[in-house]
Amino acid sequence: MASGTLYTYPGNFRANKALIAAQYSGFNINVASGFVFGETNKSESFLKKFPLGKVPAFESQDGQYIAESNAIAYFVANQQLRGNSDVEKAHILQWMSFADGEILPLSCTIVFPVLGIIQYNKQAVDHAKQELNAILSVVNNHLLTRTFLVGEKITLADIVLACNLLHLYENICDETNRKPFQNLNRWFVTCINQPQFKAVLGDFKMCQKECQVDPKKFAEFQRTFNMDDFKRFYSNNEEAKSIPYFWDKFDKENYSIWFGEYKYSDELTKVFMSANLIGGMYQRLDKMRKQCFASMCLFGTDNDSTISGVWVWRGQDLAFQLSPDWQIDYETYDWKKLDPDSEETKALVAQYFSWTGNDKNGRPFNQGKIFK
Repeated sequence: MASGTLYTYPGNFRANKALIAAQYSGFNINVASGFVFGETNKSESFLKKFPLGKVPAFESQDGQYIAESNAIAYFVANQQLRGNSDVEKAHILQWMSFADGEILPLSCTIVFPVLGIIQYNKQAVDHAKQELNAILSVVNNHLLTRTFLVGEKITLADIVLACNLLHLYENICDETNRKPFQNLNRWFVTCINQPQFKAVLGDFKMCQKECQVDPKKFAEFQRTFNMDDFKRFYSNNEEAKSIPYFWDKFDKENYSIWFGEYKYSDELTKVFMSANLIGGMYQRLDKMRKQCFASMCLFGTDNDSTISGVWVWRGQDLAFQLSPDWQIDYETYDWKKLDPDSEETKALVAQYFSWTGNDKNGRPFNQGKIFK
């Protein structure tokens, strides 16, 4: 029997995809014992296998390393879950992409404020609810004459979508909110009551009353690092004060630091055009400003320049993946998560926050832009 180790923390809905798929296929998954999120996935040994430090992550018995939850679920699945014909396989991939690209970002916008993970923004939540209702109506109509999303049996399409809906059905979708989606509800209940689902999820309890935002949860989660406070301090003080202030207040448990480097520096021409790339990216990421700070720097001169920067945001994963609206630019950059305890990171933060020094190839600092 094939086997492997899954690195994750308890209750990770993304990891549930692979765990449920393994229940169907018989794949033997060992969940790594002693895994501590924020520590294990930052260790040198882990990052050698999984450079982004993201979880879930999977290591097969024969030494193959796989990241991204859908890829792991696909690896441990059997033919039934993956689809029998080319058309079935395509439709399954379609629904998996739909679940991650259309539903999950909206779900996070709605549910995360309730869980205290991000700050509540009424306009953003109301807009997300409106969009989500329209998208769930599409799924509801699709299921009018179908038991499952693709074919006559459960596939990865059902597993991925059901896992992405767990937080909604647990925290938001009470009886009133569920009422317009009878076909979707029937399908969801059918899925979570399958023995293979129950082996992972246990007895799932549907939301009885929509959970409301509790500002205290966010304040508790925020701990010592107040992003707005740091931004004000940075704007009103010299770097000699603001950089030590950053390290004094930084909360490495709930925030992370990333280095982004533009991939296509050989295509950069005029300096002002390169600077416009940074400004355009900032405009498209406007909704991230509340919980993000960045200093992007342009090094070099016309026809010989590079773009790179240091970013700080809430959470331990790449924030851009939470919303399709944020994904326009990030794939044109190479991203590396930085160790906040290393002297190398401290030196890099000092350089980029103070707009000094050279890039890795010796090009001098030209100009910078702050995202705050």
